[in-house]
Amino acid sequence: MLKMDLRRLNKLDDFLLFNFLAKDKQNAEEIIEAGKGYIVPGIVSSDFARIEDGIKKVEELKEVAPVVSIGLGDNGNPANWDKVLGIAAGSNPGHINQPFEKSSYSRGYLKAKGFEQAVNGLVSPAGKVGYVKLSGVEIKVEDLVDLALSMGVESIKFMPLKGLTHLEELVYLCKVAAEKGIVSVEPAGGISADNIVEIVNAVRGTGIPVFMPHIFGSTIDKETGRTIPEEVAKIIRLVRG
Repeated sequence: MLKMDLRRLNKLDDFLLFNFLAKDKQNAEEIIEAGKGYIVPGIVSSDFARIEDGIKKVEELKEVAPVVSIGLGDNGNPANWDKVLGIAAGSNPGHINQPFEKSSYSRGYLKAKGFEQAVNGLVSPAGKVGYVKLSGVEIKVEDLVDLALSMGVESIKFMPLKGLTHLEELVYLCKVAAEKGIVSVEPAGGISADNIVEIVNAVRGTGIPVFMPHIFGSTIDKETGRTIPEEVAKIIRLVRG
């Protein structure tokens, strides 16, 4: 079995992927087309009262996408980690979001079931360059990356970015992660068409193999809950320059 690796997906400029939520199969098709294929469609576990419903939704989206991402939801609520894991165990999505402390366990649990997944570990900005917060405790980025690698965690989720507020911290994280061998960094929080170019250009020179912004609120129709294909297309067009 091939190990799940985001590097195998078709990437813009050979390093960029984008994660958008997909309401259903049709919405996934729409945003994948609008995003020229550089899209990993996703769901969030908090949208589902029952694990079975989440499993069905992932299976539906996988009819049109090789990889589906399962997010925690509720602004990255770590309490949802087991719901994400339950949905993943029943659907083999390919990519899941987890609190950093649960990421290694989750990857091992799914591997034991025969599912090789890309599993990220969530950390938060510390408000100063060179540090992140892990379970509310400040830790040096270098130590965080070493810890991730020792645990077999190959992707770091950085949230909330708050648009450009913590951009310098994100760039530093990407540089260290790339130097030490982390596969991907995934920022989320306040990312939109208004700031995506500045964010992407800031990390271009870091050497990170995969950079996957999670772009939700700014692209979702508030009435229908569907990601708007035109907004996806706009973001891709802006990044391409």
